Amino acid sequence: MNKPVIALVGRPNVGKSTLFNRIIGRRMAIVEDLPGTTRDRLYGDAEWNGREFLLVDTGGFEMHERSREIKPGDLGYAAGSESGLFLNEVKDQAHLAIAEADLIIFIVDGLTGVTMGDELVANVLHRSEKPVILVVNKTDNKEARDNLFDFYALGLGDPFPVSALHGYGSGDLLDAVTDYLPEAEFSDEEDERLKIAIVGRPNVGKSSLLNKMLGYERVIASSVPGTTRDAIDTTITYNGEEIVIIDTAGIRRKGRIIPGVEKYSVLRALKSIKRADLCLLMLDATDLAADQDAHIAGYILEDYKSIIVLVNKWDLVDKDTNTMAQYIDSLRIELRFLDYVPFVFISALTGQRVQNVLAMALQVQEHRMMRVPTGELNRLLREAVAKNPPKGSKRHALRFYYASQVSVGPPTFVFFVNNAKLVHFTYKRYLENQLREAYQFLGTPLKLIFRSRAE
Repeated sequence: MNKPVIALVGRPNVGKSTLFNRIIGRRMAIVEDLPGTTRDRLYGDAEWNGREFLLVDTGGFEMHERSREIKPGDLGYAAGSESGLFLNEVKDQAHLAIAEADLIIFIVDGLTGVTMGDELVANVLHRSEKPVILVVNKTDNKEARDNLFDFYALGLGDPFPVSALHGYGSGDLLDAVTDYLPEAEFSDEEDERLKIAIVGRPNVGKSSLLNKMLGYERVIASSVPGTTRDAIDTTITYNGEEIVIIDTAGIRRKGRIIPGVEKYSVLRALKSIKRADLCLLMLDATDLAADQDAHIAGYILEDYKSIIVLVNKWDLVDKDTNTMAQYIDSLRIELRFLDYVPFVFISALTGQRVQNVLAMALQVQEHRMMRVPTGELNRLLREAVAKNPPKGSKRHALRFYYASQVSVGPPTFVFFVNNAKLVHFTYKRYLENQLREAYQFLGTPLKLIFRSRAE
């Protein structure tokens, strides 16, 4: 059963993201006392009294300040705000959220009372013909509670007073929400869908790639660095298989991260790497081999995530028959990529080779989930040791007893030896190379563990 979708809508800075975090029970949306902080739709799983639903946080609706006239069907944004470059796109994202929603929570500010912007949004919601729950936020004091009855003028039924910041009234609100929801069907099965995070420096084309893969404007794509702030999850079906794609904010060097919103965005991007199975590391073909690209690759490999390098904007490069090979050789040297990391040269703008990305991702995932039979693994180990015995004296010689693969995703191997302290990192690398020579493990880091066993 698909989870019901509940969208949070309202003017900027009325507390949508704070309520979002309160309902889902963790700090997922970026919260700043700054209008326009939330731009894209942000999804989160939530549950209340045995009912499961998908909660959607949206950018804020705001009317034009330049005109007092409200035209039928008009929905604009205030000029001159921090998100002025993205107002039309934010409006479109909010409209998409309303279209997707089974239920809408309309949030207003109890301190400011009813505004013309609230009336405009209410008119839009009346036309949507979707069920709406009116929530009056910031009702922490008598002044705000005195304004409560003014919101009946919006024609959306009884307002629910809450304090998203302190939790006041959130239980009553969720009780009302669950009246609209079907009984949830629980499952003990783990989510085994492939999760792919699109990561990279700002302005390399991550959101454009996602939109091209989907075939529509799921996220805001812009040539302005820093457009994507939250990690956005989207589920798509490819060759009959569901795949979760996570679009993330651009990751800058620590010294260049602006405190506040951008700092949270980068932290969230790094968390997205941790919950992904595979990362698409996007590079800019016109601005290659930055130190930060190597840092991001390091984040991915430190967490043992599979990796595919996407060289974007390939359509802008003057090239001949050797250019692609030269790029790969240069990148492997500059970014310290090993031979097991595959490269795909694309143009997210034109769609060039974008169709190859998911095909490669599924191939890499097969290698990430590969199991080597114990007999084959130990035969490979014996042959590797015979071909290149570990160095050491007779008294302090490293001896291998047997090996076993204990898990996949990433492939993890345990080698039982007489003394794990005798394993030099160069010999560990040698054994990894022998495994790759036999089984490749395309795009996937291997975890090798050495354990001492008493003789």
